Amino acid sequence: MSPVQHGRLGLIPTGRAVAALTFWSGLGVAAAWMPVLAVQWQFVGLALLVSAVADLILVRRLPSPNLERRMGRALPLGVWSSVRLRIENTSDRYLRLRVHDLHPSDFALEGLPRRLRLRPRERAVLEYRLKPHRRGEYPLSGCDLALRSPLGLWHQRRTLPLADLLRVFPNFSEISRYTLLAANDQLAQLGVRRLQRRGLGAEFHQLREYRQGDELRQIDWKATSRMRKLISREYQDERDQRLVFLLDCGRRMRHEDAGRGHLDEALNALLLLAYVAVRQGDAVGLMTYGGERRWFAPRKEPSTVKRLLESIYDLQPGLEAADPLQAARELLTAVPRRALVVVITNSRDEEQDGLEQAAALLRRRHLVVIADLRESALDRALERPVRDLRDALRFHAVHDWLAERRRHRERLQHIGVHALDLLPSQLAIALVNRYFAIKRSGSL
Repeated sequence: MSPVQHGRLGLIPTGRAVAALTFWSGLGVAAAWMPVLAVQWQFVGLALLVSAVADLILVRRLPSPNLERRMGRALPLGVWSSVRLRIENTSDRYLRLRVHDLHPSDFALEGLPRRLRLRPRERAVLEYRLKPHRRGEYPLSGCDLALRSPLGLWHQRRTLPLADLLRVFPNFSEISRYTLLAANDQLAQLGVRRLQRRGLGAEFHQLREYRQGDELRQIDWKATSRMRKLISREYQDERDQRLVFLLDCGRRMRHEDAGRGHLDEALNALLLLAYVAVRQGDAVGLMTYGGERRWFAPRKEPSTVKRLLESIYDLQPGLEAADPLQAARELLTAVPRRALVVVITNSRDEEQDGLEQAAALLRRRHLVVIADLRESALDRALERPVRDLRDALRFHAVHDWLAERRRHRERLQHIGVHALDLLPSQLAIALVNRYFAIKRSGSL
């Protein structure tokens, strides 16, 4: 970065100046009772005035140091990230200053403000840490410096216009852990199960020698007679299929569990499943509804997950109610070919009819999975002891509401929809497990 010069200026008296003024005022009070001190009071006042004016002139003539900020332009959500400030005194004078970077106000901060004393031509590097609590784009407008005057009577505040733009992404440290395990076929460590194939897959892969456990219908009798030993056909999961996410960004997704938003958990799960699907040779796409509308056309290039991440990292839940039926109509127009449609939402009783209608509409052409999130507070409410009437009413209200969700899930399953009722923390593993089950069943 190139050096910058000071912008906004401001003068603040220091504690030393306040103490000197307090002493002079006390001397004036004493002079009112003891006239002999009047001359001394006037002399001290004049000396303080001359010193303050001279010190003011000197601090205004102090050159601003050069400043550079070094940091990553993409920060993970909820993780401490380091920022380095490189400060160089280019003058032949001593500089005493206090440094405070103008970080986003809702970020957690460690290591600022900091006090520095720089000798002539000296450089210093200070490091502090930021932890963002929300995804999105955040500007850094500059850095605040408070230069101390040579006599220590003034602080001059200078704002160096050092502009940067931070982008806060979903916590890709968690996602990278999932993807690393996926790349090494170790997703079972996270609870992802590779289910045993029932019957034959959709695509022929190769011929190989018969292995114990192969079904008779896998045997290729022509190859067996030619090779004079049992030869089996091996199948693989069908490739070149489509996975499309229909993501609810409405007001229900604003809920939080353990300090993490439902939409944040949904994005982590979405990115993990997208990575797995691309590795399986499938195209991945996305449509949002209920808030900011975004469309990511299905694609299966190696860069798909990166492009998908860049297109959704700043998504925030809106304040409006989501309309899944309208979203289903738009998705049918955008994706005419059969696909696996994964709907991620958080629904209530009054929204169940619309969700069922949307599922029935999508089911005509696509295979549909609906992941309906619920708050962990509901589960905790059922675990609390019932001590009085209020506890009993709460218990039965929650129990009845969860029973209604079960009936809704059963109705969705009856029309051929894969319905999941999940806590947000369970979403990622549950979606990957269901994806593998669908692929191995050949139902897509």
